Amino acid sequence: MGDFADLDSARDPLLALRDAILTGDVSARAATEAALQRAVDRTDLGAFVTLTAEQALAEAEHADAQWRSATFDVAHARGEHRSLPPLHGVPLAHKDLVDVAGAPTTRGSAALPHTVAAADDPGVQQLRRSGAISIGKTQVPEFGLTGYSENRIADPARNPRDPRLTAGGSSGGSAAAVAAGILSAAPASDGGGSIRIPALACGLIGLKPGLGTIPTDVLRGHRDSFGAPKLGVSGPLARSARDAALLFDAMRGDTAERTLAAVRSADRLRGLSIGVSTSTPFESAYPTPFSAEALAALDAAHRRLETRHHVDAAEIRYDPAYPELFTDVWTAGLSLLDLGDDPGAAERLMPLTRSFRERALARSTAQHREAGARITRLAADVRQQWGAFDVVLMPGLAMRPPEIGAFLSRSPDDDYRLQCEWAPCTSIVNVSGLPAVAVPMLDTPDGLSFGVQLVGRHGSEATLLQLAEQLTAEPPARYLPADDTSRSR
Repeated sequence: MGDFADLDSARDPLLALRDAILTGDVSARAATEAALQRAVDRTDLGAFVTLTAEQALAEAEHADAQWRSATFDVAHARGEHRSLPPLHGVPLAHKDLVDVAGAPTTRGSAALPHTVAAADDPGVQQLRRSGAISIGKTQVPEFGLTGYSENRIADPARNPRDPRLTAGGSSGGSAAAVAAGILSAAPASDGGGSIRIPALACGLIGLKPGLGTIPTDVLRGHRDSFGAPKLGVSGPLARSARDAALLFDAMRGDTAERTLAAVRSADRLRGLSIGVSTSTPFESAYPTPFSAEALAALDAAHRRLETRHHVDAAEIRYDPAYPELFTDVWTAGLSLLDLGDDPGAAERLMPLTRSFRERALARSTAQHREAGARITRLAADVRQQWGAFDVVLMPGLAMRPPEIGAFLSRSPDDDYRLQCEWAPCTSIVNVSGLPAVAVPMLDTPDGLSFGVQLVGRHGSEATLLQLAEQLTAEPPARYLPADDTSRSR
């Protein structure tokens, strides 16, 4: 395993591993074996629900055979003109919400059978075409509903920075795997913060692309069954902006790697109009102040950005109906959940899922459609307000990650409230359909990370990752409690 120490400590570990495989310095099998071993060594983190070692090693052997038969030179292996796919032989893993052929899909639920998938989800297919190898399925909350990754089928996903704390959700297992160095990066998905929450909790870069940017996200359209904007999109979790760009390009099938090229030239980006806001759409229902650490991270980002860009205060006003409206739209799909003929299935649902499903079933189709229409209008208003700037800078998470079990020890309503208080700025971006990136900015004395969120205009994913590269060009700021400059919203 010593061969991988330098790769893992590289500033861009995914890029380093990709190049090492393409140039023949590391075989796909060796890379896959190393990832599997690291997963076994860190079972304490609850990152994985399933490891598919035999299948992964067979794929790695095939990748190495392809490498041996390919014709390319070392110079081209590090440039644009490769005869092998961009992630050839790179081990990754997928959330246990999507199908990966040959692996069971649990969706994080004990209420449904865990059927072995016969075919890949379209997003998984795209990464397979990009050359990636899946080593398993990562831990998620039931149906990806919550901002923490705990369920009844596997151990909770724990934060590598402090395993007593949650890794976030719904991409908590994937974030734990990346933050712990099990994987160099991971594909994830985000329906209300599910990439950005675990990225911020674990000190990673997390990109939520705009709706439709990754083609496989909208194969069934841009709206849900009730006419609301589709909330869920796919995106990368990584330890650097360049790695996030590489994986983002692979996820959308851009073999020219244009996002990565943009991030490589991030230092040339200047003169953006950046608005800073600490308003949240949940404050009418859950008026929770940001912690001193969260505001210190925001201040650190502000200071770094103002050396290159025009940074000003942004007065953003959210519709006070948002908390109730988002909750109705976010849970409407539970009314369509088919539990089959099993009379005990509903009782095996997690308490929050069961409670919110009952409420969704009690609302009529007409009510669901009206909520969809209202949130569509609200999204247009938010886009207009944010559109006064090129980018809007917001705090990340409002407080430290809660302990494992903290959410489940509460009633469903109090569980949900704590999620909204912890991550008050993420779901509104899904409603808007715009892209956003989570960026780590600050380390606390006890090793936790605090970051910020940047929201851009449609099509600004490359710009957001360039800003993330600028923000992380220096090491994270150090938070000192004596510097507490906490201010309420």
